[in-house]
Amino acid sequence: MQEYGLSGKNIICFAGEDWWYHHPHSKNHILKRLTLHNKVLFVNSLTMGLPAASNPDFFAKIWRKLKSMLRWLRRAPEGLWVMTPISFPLYSWAFARRLNRTLLRLQFKCVQLFPGFRDPIVWVAVPSAAEIIDCIPAQLLIYQVSDKYDANQDSVTSATLIRQWDGLLKRKAAVVMYSGRKLFEESSEPHRYFLEQAVDFDHFANTSAEPAPDILRIPRPILGYFGWMDYIMDGPLVAEVAKLRPDWHWVFIGHKSNLFEAQGPNIHFLGPKAYRDLPRYLACIDVCVLPWRKDRFTSYGSAIKVKEYLASGKPVVMSPLYEYAQCPGIRVYHTAREFISQVEDALTNDTQFDRQLRQETVRGATWDCRAREVGELITSLLHPNGRDLPDTKVVTPTQTL
Repeated sequence: MQEYGLSGKNIICFAGEDWWYHHPHSKNHILKRLTLHNKVLFVNSLTMGLPAASNPDFFAKIWRKLKSMLRWLRRAPEGLWVMTPISFPLYSWAFARRLNRTLLRLQFKCVQLFPGFRDPIVWVAVPSAAEIIDCIPAQLLIYQVSDKYDANQDSVTSATLIRQWDGLLKRKAAVVMYSGRKLFEESSEPHRYFLEQAVDFDHFANTSAEPAPDILRIPRPILGYFGWMDYIMDGPLVAEVAKLRPDWHWVFIGHKSNLFEAQGPNIHFLGPKAYRDLPRYLACIDVCVLPWRKDRFTSYGSAIKVKEYLASGKPVVMSPLYEYAQCPGIRVYHTAREFISQVEDALTNDTQFDRQLRQETVRGATWDCRAREVGELITSLLHPNGRDLPDTKVVTPTQTL
């Protein structure tokens, strides 16, 4: 059994996603490893507030959250506990925020009694958890920053309030872990730490897996994308390229928001697939793509899926992300015409050397390594001399991915 540098502790993580509905993010990957030697409670996202009523996914989001709340507290097959607290994320009203705090305080008192999360390490990965952290006696608070939260367009919560939450958590945390290179480099806290994203390398490198039947029916070449699809997707670019290159077939795998519209005979939405089956789809993808819009929010993105693409060895064509600006083997575009040119180059000129180069770039960046890194970091902070993180703990981003 792997050792991850931390054992016998209670960990409560306020995540930014839902264990039951989203593909694994960094917290999922790390915590399912730490739960081997610790008791872990994964708290599904408290959200950053309700979406606007005009959002075409308004009712779908509400219904999905209600279904998750009905599960409330359950043991996941991986061994950790998963909780979706009952709350009313109406953060724009002081009364609603007070009601939320009361509801959350009562629920976490129950959790401290059963299944027994006393004196926990509290790991916060969503700013709205700032509303509740004072109600949970913790031996250590760590804060993970994964996105430019105040640029998020998914809720009506004001950017000012989000910045207040973010600032409060940064002041109270023993360490601020940044998952994005650009986020880290623009930060100034003396107690910051760069926690780079990682990949299940062996899982995604297995492109010899038997192809899934639904993708086998689609003509090639195939441009493939997997992950959540919402306002960050560049629908106009997809539509334009699909029209200009009707022989190229787009395959989208994952949950699709109504905010992403793209239609055509060569555009295929296959829906969400089990994480374990993604290599069966990668086996038929000729070029992995990341057609994200270019705006303030996405410019800070550290999309894990890019590392998963790289682990497969497949060519990667993507919009410019600072996170991967220095990464070898990636083709970047700025316009639809550049996208077409880069895909054409990938289809005709990519070599076995290029494939190996992409895989070597991420081969050592595994979630086992990251879990051990986090476990050792927490252990160092729990040491009597480690509560005030010294400057020597400030880690600069490495040049390798």
